[in-house]
Amino acid sequence: MGFLKIFSGKGPEEYEHRGDEFFELKEYGAAKLEYETALDKMRKKAPDDTDLGNRLREKILKSRERLALQHKHNGELLRESGDYEGAMELFNLARELTDDSELKAEIGNLLNGKQSHIPQEDVEVLQSDPQEQEIEIQEWHVEEDEYFTALCGALPDEAQDAYRGYGEAFIKGYVALNSGDYELALTKLSQAMEENHPDSLIPLELATAYLNLKRYDDAVALLELFVTKHPDYIPGYQIFCEALWAINRFDEADDLLLSCPQAIVESTPVLHLRGESLYRSGRYEDAEVFYRKLLESLNWDELTALSLAATYEALGKKQEALALYSEIMSQCQSCRMRINPFVKQKYADISMELGDHSAQILEIYLSLVDEDPAGRENHFRKVEQIYIAKGNEREARRYRAFADSLNKPPTG
Repeated sequence: MGFLKIFSGKGPEEYEHRGDEFFELKEYGAAKLEYETALDKMRKKAPDDTDLGNRLREKILKSRERLALQHKHNGELLRESGDYEGAMELFNLARELTDDSELKAEIGNLLNGKQSHIPQEDVEVLQSDPQEQEIEIQEWHVEEDEYFTALCGALPDEAQDAYRGYGEAFIKGYVALNSGDYELALTKLSQAMEENHPDSLIPLELATAYLNLKRYDDAVALLELFVTKHPDYIPGYQIFCEALWAINRFDEADDLLLSCPQAIVESTPVLHLRGESLYRSGRYEDAEVFYRKLLESLNWDELTALSLAATYEALGKKQEALALYSEIMSQCQSCRMRINPFVKQKYADISMELGDHSAQILEIYLSLVDEDPAGRENHFRKVEQIYIAKGNEREARRYRAFADSLNKPPTG
């Protein structure tokens, strides 16, 4: 693919420029990574360029300090939310990054509980044995009507107006469906169907409830009727395909998508569904060809690129997948958008599988600790593995302890 960019031949100035752009986006970990790569390239290609070297070292230092401040700020947010253990981890990371004596002192006070609202007994427990600390998570309860309004905001315009007019039973059923209470959703949405016009959009939500309850035949029966009444409504085909894929009726899903009305059959969402049907059925070679052609025809589309990268992985084409994840990251940067943590993790994971235990990959995992709190344990494990590969058992033990503390089962 002509648009695919491979960065191995770039000079130090190009890496420096990318670092500058990441810095402007406040992606300080990524900026630091680019500056360090630029410095490494400079040492190999232009070791006598002292001006460039000094400039890059200054930018690396600035990135480290900004990243330290970012970790400190996020640690304070975690502390305020009651996640004292997560806060302590970020404070430790910030203290390691900074060379600013005043900031080190501030972070030291935070770690000692002097500038926090952490009860002293909790500080002592965290410092002596984090595994003994139980974190209380504050639950936020959103009023039903506010939640319903928020859910409607993500719908197509024509659906928003319709959903607001279906009555109280529908509101309760739709909220229950999106809250994971599928039995209640089934009851309320069935009631709402009886109360409204037979050509309403309610069957689509009821079919979704059936799908989550694994009542696939009931879902398919509803959806067959739904698409005849709403042939141009793409969400109907999306749910219909999910139901057919769940019971391995892939040929029927393919036929369904090819029989869409002319107005939507070549639309990007329907084309994505066609590719996913190939992937879900295990026809990876066909999926690769399909996604490559689609990506070329669209010039660039992140969802298609992600699907192609996943297909490469399924085919065992790790290098191709890695190059594509790298391109996705580059496209995000060039469009001044934050990089999806999922993409960063996939790039780092495949890099490690291919034997890359460099400081660049280490930095990605450390940045993910902050950006992807739900995956913290995994990210700490990967940092541990990198330090083991480097022969640094001391640091490996430290990050293993971080990961183990997050893996502690709830007590009581």
